[in-house]
Amino acid sequence: MENRIYRKAVVSGKVQGVWYRASTQRRAQQLKLEGWARNLSNGDVEVLVCGASGEVDELLRWLHQGPPLARVKSVEVEAVEPVACEGFTTG
Repeated sequence: MENRIYRKAVVSGKVQGVWYRASTQRRAQQLKLEGWARNLSNGDVEVLVCGASGEVDELLRWLHQGPPLARVKSVEVEAVEPVACEGFTTG
């Protein structure tokens, strides 16, 4: 796919136990993106997202807010090398 980009984001704040991963999955699926969201042992959530540039950017903007119960402190984003993505999973 042309203009397909890959980004990894680490989201910190109150982002575990507030439906952050499930909400991220739902939003990513609406945007037709692939990747995953998973809890990290330090309380952060890591998100890998692959897809069209505009949609990836939209999801990355959404990560700064997240679902209603989340309290996002920071989102650190980096470009990553292409990886195999199929669907959007949580785990």
